[in-house]
Amino acid sequence: MARGSGTATRGRILTAAATMFAERGFAGVTVRDIAADAGADAALVIRHFGSKELLFLEAVHSRFADRPLDDVPLEDLGRSFTTSLLDADEATRGVYLALLRGSDRPRIKARLTTNHESHFVAPLRARLSGPDADTRARLAGALLAGLLYSLWVVEDPGLRAMDRAELVERYGGLLQRLLTG
Repeated sequence: MARGSGTATRGRILTAAATMFAERGFAGVTVRDIAADAGADAALVIRHFGSKELLFLEAVHSRFADRPLDDVPLEDLGRSFTTSLLDADEATRGVYLALLRGSDRPRIKARLTTNHESHFVAPLRARLSGPDADTRARLAGALLAGLLYSLWVVEDPGLRAMDRAELVERYGGLLQRLLTG
């Protein structure tokens, strides 16, 4: 097989996996499903990625590696972060839910922990001042996770029906007070 076709096959597998994991979660997708959708043999999926878990981790990694709010001034971060969560597309929601559903698997849990630390806590902590910066960064993560849980897991009808501007103001304000006092 030519190098280009191997790269193309790997790309098709990764694209199929990302879509399927976002739609059905980790447990709802088989290697055979991914292979069929990518027009490849299941053995090639394992050859390119090593295991279903490693494919899952690679497929979802890029969704959370980007940090678009790094340039937002700290005094606007609470409301901007809340707005970005409310504006998240269905693919982002699907990836979050797939990660949540797969978090009982040791590799996925370890990747979640690493990503949480390196892509959220550490960059946020670096922007905060004071001896409790680490605690405030971690509490901010917990506060945001609570919003995601309420909106995307239990689909809280009261929050979902709430006026968007009011939700951004109230929840973003809570986050802002946590970040800057």
